[in-house]
Amino acid sequence: MPGFVLRMVLNILGLWLADHLIDGMEIRGASTFVVAGVLLGAVNALVRPILLILTFPFTIVTLGFFVLVVNAAMLGLVASLLGGFYLAGFWPAFFGAAVVSLTSWAASFFVGPRGSFEYLVIEERERS
Repeated sequence: MPGFVLRMVLNILGLWLADHLIDGMEIRGASTFVVAGVLLGAVNALVRPILLILTFPFTIVTLGFFVLVVNAAMLGLVASLLGGFYLAGFWPAFFGAAVVSLTSWAASFFVGPRGSFEYLVIEERERS
């Protein structure tokens, strides 16, 4: 459960960053950010895997780049469900999804699979 909550927070951070960087993407109000982050997490957990399976041939042919289109579709779905979340078309959804994905990917280096912060300890051994 803590991992799910932490990933929701990372989704909210990614949405906030995308809102500020991408023209054509607008999220109004702090509560909309929170609901959008939770809804994006739920959509990514429930709908996205099914869509990834159905579009697997396209993903193979495009060497994985079609996953960005699927991510844009998930962001568009969330925007269509929320009143204060607006996307001006495919390209704002595409670039917004890329920003959210990059934010989550970068943060995943610090978050383990169970939601705990991970760090690497390197100890130097004495040589004999």
